[in-house]
Amino acid sequence: MTEQELLKLKNGTDIRGTAIEGVTDDPVTLTDEAVLSIAKAFCVWVANKLGKLPTVAIGHDSRLSAERIAALVTAGVTSCGGNAILTGLSSTPSMYMLLKDGFGADASVMITASHLPYQKNGIKFFLPSGGLESGDVSDILQIAARGEFPAGKGGTEKRGYLKRYAENLVEKVRESCGKETPLQGKKILVDAGNGAGGFFAELVLKPLGADTEGSQFLDPDGTFPNHIPNPENAAAMQSVCAAVKKHGADFGIIFDTDVDRAGAVSPAGEEINRNRLIALISAILLEETPNAYIVTDSVTSDGLTEFINARGGIHHRYKRGYKNVINESKRLNAEGKYSPLAIETSGHAALKENYFLDDGAYLVTRLLIALAKCAESGKDLLDLIKDLPEPKEAAEVRLNFKAGCDFKTLGARVLEELKQKVLAEKELSVAPVNYEGVRINFGKNAGNGWALVRMSLHEPIMPVNAESNETGGNEKILARLHALLKGYDFLDAERLIK
Repeated sequence: MTEQELLKLKNGTDIRGTAIEGVTDDPVTLTDEAVLSIAKAFCVWVANKLGKLPTVAIGHDSRLSAERIAALVTAGVTSCGGNAILTGLSSTPSMYMLLKDGFGADASVMITASHLPYQKNGIKFFLPSGGLESGDVSDILQIAARGEFPAGKGGTEKRGYLKRYAENLVEKVRESCGKETPLQGKKILVDAGNGAGGFFAELVLKPLGADTEGSQFLDPDGTFPNHIPNPENAAAMQSVCAAVKKHGADFGIIFDTDVDRAGAVSPAGEEINRNRLIALISAILLEETPNAYIVTDSVTSDGLTEFINARGGIHHRYKRGYKNVINESKRLNAEGKYSPLAIETSGHAALKENYFLDDGAYLVTRLLIALAKCAESGKDLLDLIKDLPEPKEAAEVRLNFKAGCDFKTLGARVLEELKQKVLAEKELSVAPVNYEGVRINFGKNAGNGWALVRMSLHEPIMPVNAESNETGGNEKILARLHALLKGYDFLDAERLIK
């Protein structure tokens, strides 16, 4: 395959593509040839870094194409002289943690496409230092394109790690709470969406004493027959919220397919995600260490800023993309500005204490510790966020670019011109501190809220996020934005008023 063909499979710091045929207008791109060459290239890339042939751990989530791709990755690594450890069904965080836990691997590969449709799949790469950066993945794909691989014959073994990973989480809760079964008397429900997160109910919650009755879709099934495993998906959240109410659970948990993201549900069946989830984990961490920097993505609310500031923290709103917020939090720490958390509204959360690994199961474990401690002192977990200012309305509108246009160049132009237009508008102002797109504050007579207009990280789309502190305010905000953006024939601004 050519370098250009291989680079089309790059998605930020991952490999992503179509792995199963049969879906109209979605041809297979993650072919046997592509996977084999990428696996060989990864082995060569790691060997160059280590000065020796590596042992690579290979895991996967519940996707239908997982075993085919795992076999190809194994063949690629061993044909170059590397050794392979097949861990079977795994979570993405576990595939990194095994590199820190004396498992015997030098690097690891996780086969997953997160919450994407069943026909998709992908590959994530890890070293003990963390997940690879975008430039690292480009280097691997360039090696793959050259096709110059050493000949060898490495060994293969099967050895799981997920059980040990779960035991570490259980031990974390027990040590923090000082009890063997700190969740005794609590009914906690898990929705794994038929992804890889079903282990959490059996291997984490039950040993801690929780009643897991009502947990659903725990069995791995790559067709995802019940709902998309995605805490951001409305149908998925409705399903787990209904289950919590039906079974009278004290807490609900939902994971995405590979368990690097999570959401939660209150006993009343209300969602705890996006700004509410960020506020909850921020409150827990700021109680332990005030004056800390909480790094979030760009679409978090002004109410969250107020909430964090009220607890002595500093809300550092940065760019979207989980690697962006993680790297920014690391940068702040390197400058001596303590930052314990990097978190996106999508549910990606990385804690400094956990190697800045975006780990949905670890995030939930931290919430469970707080839940147990609150219960012991006669408090409710949600008391921690009862003063979170929440908007009356919130919306996201995705504006499409005309097919075939140079959307990146045109998008940059639109954003710069929008910024200049706002300066001339009454009751509108550009946020003084902003790292992505154009964030606009709308005065009381113009919608009483804010909007962020930005470019998608990978697609020809300009997302618009808006929040208002009054009923009907978003209609005013979006109408005002439509007036500012309607003159571009390459951008579908009409969606703002539809």
